[in-house]
Amino acid sequence: MNQLQNFTKGFFKDNPVFVLLLGLCPTLGVTTTAINGLGMGLATTFVLVMSNIVISLIKNLIPNKVRIPSFIVIIASFVTIVELVMQGFLPALFEQLGLFIPLIVVNCIVLGRAEAFASKQNFISSVIDGLGMGLGFSFALTLLGAVREVLGSGSIFGWKFIMGDGMLVFVLAPGAFIVLGYLIALINKINKTT
Repeated sequence: MNQLQNFTKGFFKDNPVFVLLLGLCPTLGVTTTAINGLGMGLATTFVLVMSNIVISLIKNLIPNKVRIPSFIVIIASFVTIVELVMQGFLPALFEQLGLFIPLIVVNCIVLGRAEAFASKQNFISSVIDGLGMGLGFSFALTLLGAVREVLGSGSIFGWKFIMGDGMLVFVLAPGAFIVLGYLIALINKINKTT
């Protein structure tokens, strides 16, 4: 049951975006559409899971003095893989996400989970934690992007279902803050009732 709790805590109880308020730069920057949010979330999930795996496996080999720089090199390696794969196979998404892909290296969620969890836990627990937090982050970005896309352009995942223009404010940065505020309030309400 403990592994299941580790997996599910990233969705509501300890959601990186809605509860811990981490990773807000990509959250607010790329979530103009649901597909951008999903793409960024899955890219971050891959980096989070893979870096957690490597760090949990070599944690005893890393000297304490170079622990954080070592974590950053490991994370940067997986970010480079994501960037090259996305550039080669998903060029349109890569162009939309742009600068935010390399910024995964310094994302507080990834580095924080490496330091607080993977460096102290076993392989299985680190994978489950990485998946839970990563998918919770993906859920948050996709939800935020979907709400902004519906209100801002009357579409979802690029499928237009409302003719005409939406409310421009939701496509712009202020719309991200407005939607995020309401979603945080909703998640807080859900967490208080459970």
